[in-house]
Order: sequence, then structure tokens, then C-alpha cells
Amino acid sequence: MPLVPTGAIVGAARARRRGAAAFNVIQIEHAQAITAGASQAGAPVILQLSQNAVRYHGALRPIAMAARAVAELAGTPVALHLDHATDTGLVHEAVALGFGSVMYDASALGYEDNVAATAEVARFCHDQDVWVEAELGEIGGKDGVHAPGARTDPGEAAAYVAATGVDGLAVAVGTSHAMLTRDAALDLPLIAALREAVPVPLVLHGSSGVADADLTAAVDAGMTKINIATQLNKVFTGAVRDRLAADPALVDTRKYLGAARDVTAAEVARLLGVLRSTPPEGSTA
Repeated sequence: MPLVPTGAIVGAARARRRGAAAFNVIQIEHAQAITAGASQAGAPVILQLSQNAVRYHGALRPIAMAARAVAELAGTPVALHLDHATDTGLVHEAVALGFGSVMYDASALGYEDNVAATAEVARFCHDQDVWVEAELGEIGGKDGVHAPGARTDPGEAAAYVAATGVDGLAVAVGTSHAMLTRDAALDLPLIAALREAVPVPLVLHGSSGVADADLTAAVDAGMTKINIATQLNKVFTGAVRDRLAADPALVDTRKYLGAARDVTAAEVARLLGVLRSTPPEGSTA
């Protein structure tokens, strides 16, 4: 089916107190696994391409077009999102390629510069009907805004959204990017306070470091868009290691990448249940 707007997926999830899952794509097998898992679960999903992934591929267009083609073959609604972009040129290119949303990351800037840069990106994207996510936090970018001790102030967050016009806000509530353990301590009361203060959907970055029960609790407390990358990479890589260890003579990449894709699809379907992305049993919503 055609791509759907990111705002439609996130907006519906927020209204129903469900999680809108956003999984990061690096290889085409990631996109295939994510859409297969979402189709199995009967849930919408967001495919994310980060600026780092674009750098790995050398350009946005090849992996973006592959992800888009996979999304359009899915049996469930899929949106395409540019994640953690600091390059406005990349934002413009993503919009031209049909992305439904972008996350513009000016969190390494001071507050006033962050507001000015983000507001300019939001104006451009809104002219193209593209949903915009941003983040507010400490100077230092990903290492600062999502250091375990960093916290987003609800009043400042509300003022930031008003000043920039963004559609979604990534907030610091106890997670950290690229965690290999799932023991991050979420500040659930802060999530609830941010939900009350901020008029747009809240986004949780660093979600791979959060245990299943706490992910569900975060959604219940008011978090909507849940970004997951490292957890899928752990599952994918673990399956590759197991397959190669079981057959040291194996050289056909399809044999181990295919196995990793299947295991990752199952993990996507499982996580969509954890995030309440699937309709409750017996519901038609």
C-alpha cells in the first residue's frame, strides 16, 4: 500500500494511548523484517533512516528508495522518517524523496540557536505537509541530551514547542542511546508531567535500553513515538553469529542474512505488542 503520513500514525496512537513504533533501518533486510513483523502483528509502523545510516550508504537515495519500495509492499500502514538529521540539506532531500517526517536534531546548540534553526526547518517542512520532530536537551547532542541523568523540564519543553512549531518532541526521561543492556530507569512521573504540559506527541529515544514492562509503562504514562534501533541490531547480529557458528563453511549471505531477517521480524512483532501498538483483542480500532 502507499506510504502513509507519519503524523497519521503518531496522532492516532497518541489519541488511543498506544505506542507508535519507529524502528531504524540500516540494510534492506531491516526494512523487510520490520514490515514483515508489523504485518504479522497487524500494526502500523515507522521506518527510520538516520543520518548515520545515510553516511554508511554514501547517499540517502539508494537506501531510501529501497526502504520505500519495501514499505509499499507491506500489508500494514508504513511511514518513512528521517532520524537525527543535523544537515538541513539532507532534510530537504528527504522531503523531496517523499518522507513523511523528519527529526531535525539541533540539541547540540544553545537554546536560542536551537529554537531558531528548528523553527526554520519546521516552516519548510510544514509547507510540504511533512511532520517534524525535534529534541530539547543539554549541549552535547546525543551524549548530553540523553545521558542517564539528563531530564527535560516540562515548562521549557512547552515553550520550545510553541516557539518552534514542531509536531513531536523527543524528551530526556532517563534513557541513553545505544544501550546494550535493558536496565534504564525511566522517570514515569516526569513523562506524565510532560504529557500534561506539552501539546504534541512525546518521543522516547534510546528505547532499546528499556525493559519490556517499563516500555509499556512509558506508553501508559504518556509517551507515544518509541524509537528502537540497538535492540533490533542485537537480535539481527545474534542470529548471524549463531548461523555462522552452526555452519563455519557457509558463504552464501542469503543463508545467514535471511535467518537474521526472520528472527528480527519476530522481535518486531513482539515489541509492537509490548508497546500496545496492536489493537486490543476483540477491538476493531
